[in-house]
Formats: sequence, structure tokens, C-alpha cells
Amino acid sequence: MTCVVLAAGYATRLHPLTENFPKPLLEVKSKTILDWLLDNIDATGEIDSYVIATNGKYALHFTEWANKSIHKTTIVNNGTLTNETRLGAVKDLWFAISSLRLSGDLLVIAGDNLLDFSLAGFIRYARSKKTSCVMRYFESDPTKLKKSGVIQTDDNDRIISMQEKPENPASHWLTPPFYFLTESDAALIPRAIKDGCPTDAPGSFIAWLCRQSPVHAMIMPGKRHDIGDIQSYEEAKAGYFGIKYTHADIALPRPSNGASGEIRHHPDMIYQVGN
Repeated sequence: MTCVVLAAGYATRLHPLTENFPKPLLEVKSKTILDWLLDNIDATGEIDSYVIATNGKYALHFTEWANKSIHKTTIVNNGTLTNETRLGAVKDLWFAISSLRLSGDLLVIAGDNLLDFSLAGFIRYARSKKTSCVMRYFESDPTKLKKSGVIQTDDNDRIISMQEKPENPASHWLTPPFYFLTESDAALIPRAIKDGCPTDAPGSFIAWLCRQSPVHAMIMPGKRHDIGDIQSYEEAKAGYFGIKYTHADIALPRPSNGASGEIRHHPDMIYQVGN
């Protein structure tokens, strides 16, 4: 299976740090955000290759990173150079799929999140549902609800409605940008765009898709740091302590090339942390 990392945004809220440097390559605990993500995903044993969907401004940075990485990675450049000319995450995803003629199911993840849990359980969940799947978590803050994708589900976790950045949220369930897309559902992206699906936020496609096909939402088993501005980046640097793996999840992950790390054992969990 291929994992597509969405990394074509211009991260304007993180200027000056990202004015000429991509957000996913910023470091937290001596490792880049991207390395944390890919080490996590790689440890599931489910991913054969990675695609970084980026833009013309940051493509060289990702290429230099990929040349030193242990991960089998292809960089896809959408050709844009400014925030004003960006394609948007949905079009970026389709650009990567169509340019590389990707086939099979896909794991799609935004490149600016840090997770303290393994994604192995999410992939197992999606395999058991045999549908496209997302994750969800309970959010009590109305302000945050209005800035994200809000879903409603039935008793079997199937999404019955989803809204991106609703003025009046219908629930307290938010969906972070981690998606398992079946091959048949990923092929519907051009149709969604033609139907008028907004393309800036990746969740807009899920909001459209759940009206066409079954999509299930697993409760997120841990926490994430969504790095969107200077404050959230500083909070991640201070408060992120690595990924917690249950012994049932995965084999021990390999530290990324060029990034130091250690494995700490606890009775029930395994923590990978940067030095």
C-alpha cells in the first residue's frame, strides 16, 4: 500500500520559520515532523512506498531530505510557487495519484501532525470495515469545532454527515487529516471536484464521499499535535514525547537516517523518543 503525505501548503501562519522552508521538515525532539510520521507508519509493516505531495517552492527541500532518508519516497511537485496559486489538498492528492498512476488502497495523511499513538490499529480497523475510514476525537471547544471537520456517526461508526468548518457544529466529533481510502473511492476524486467539492481542505472530499459510499470513523486512540502556528509548534517541542506502541501493534520501529533516537520499554507500552 502507498502512503500519500499532503505537504503542499505554504504554512503562512508559521512565518518566518516556513517562509522558505517546509513545515513538515521542522524538527521536534531532534527529528523532523515528517520523520516522526513516517517512522510511525513504516512500523505498521503495511506501507511499501511513500509519496510526498508538495509544491515548487519546497520540492527541493523534500528531495534533499528524501536523498538521506531510509524511506522509499517519491516527491511530487504540483508546480505552484505561492499560497495564492495553491491547488488545495484535494487537488494535490489527485495530482499525486494521477501523475504516478497510483493503484490500490491509500493511506493519506497531512504532513504537519505529530501523533503519540501507532497507526497500526487504524489500518487494522479499516481492513476490518472494508471501506474508506477516518479517525475522530471528541472536542468540547466550540471555537475549534468551527475550524475543523465535524462528523455525525451511527452506532456502527458509519459517518452519516460531515461538515468542514461549520458555523453551527452538529456534534463534538472532529476528524483529523488521517484517511484510509479504498482504491475505488480514491478514483472518485475527479467526480467530486466536478460536483463542486471544495478542494482546499482534505476533509472536504470525505464530506462529499460519505454521501456516496460508506465511510467509517474510528475513535482516535491517543493524542496529536496539530502544528499550525508558532504557538502550537512551541507547544509540540515542549510537550511531545514520542510515539506509544502497544506490544500488539508493531515490531520496533527503525529510527530515521540522520535522526537519533532510542527505544524506552515500559510494562505495557514502547516509546520511541528523539534525543
